[in-house]
Amino acid sequence: MTTTEMRDPKQIEDAAIDFVVERERAEGREARDTRGEPGAVADLVSGGRVIEVKACGTSSRGYELWLGCCQYVAARDDPAHFWLYLVENVAQGDPARFQLLRLGGHRLQELLERAKEQRYWTVPVPVRVYDQLAAEQG
Repeated sequence: MTTTEMRDPKQIEDAAIDFVVERERAEGREARDTRGEPGAVADLVSGGRVIEVKACGTSSRGYELWLGCCQYVAARDDPAHFWLYLVENVAQGDPARFQLLRLGGHRLQELLERAKEQRYWTVPVPVRVYDQLAAEQG
């Protein structure tokens, strides 16, 4: 892993995933990255755990966590195995300073009871369009 500051969301996510994989290995579980696998509902499978990793550049204290519909359903339907791992302070780049918070079991179920469904649309802004806008308006 890198120890240089990260700003790109993909770098932050990848660093958080790598960090969790290493932590799982240190605890005797072999985590497998399932991002992009058809039918996968979370980022990792590790031992009997299905783990959704939420990466945060700084802190997620006081913020809501977004779950996709399939993740919410999996968390509600399989509380013994579904986990949310919050990896914080990732943007600074030094894994020794990352913070890992794990939500599972009854604590996650209590939070899910207060979850609010929201529907929204995402509007893609491709790099090409972004670069054109920046050049025109910058």
